[in-house]
Amino acid sequence: MPTAYDVLALPLRREILDALRSGPSTVGELADGLGVPQPTVSKQLRILREGGFVEVRAEAQRRWYALRGEPFAEVAQWLEPYRWLWEERIDRLGSRLDEMQDEEQP
Repeated sequence: MPTAYDVLALPLRREILDALRSGPSTVGELADGLGVPQPTVSKQLRILREGGFVEVRAEAQRRWYALRGEPFAEVAQWLEPYRWLWEERIDRLGSRLDEMQDEEQP
């Protein structure tokens, strides 16, 4: 089974995950939205499913793919010790923007 990091390594898989944030979709909907052939999307969905990032639900002849949260939690947990790297910068940016806004007000 691929690791979460193996699964996320391919940009197309990340694009598929981004597309699924708005809700469950079929292979055809994803392929149309991404401008990628259906067989390519199907292959990547299989890898996403094996990695635990998506689940599939059969409804008649259609297969609906939806996000699963567990692998994202694993990635977030791994990133936690590094959060200070960007939070400090975001805090400084917010402070600077506040200063700029104060300077512009009469």
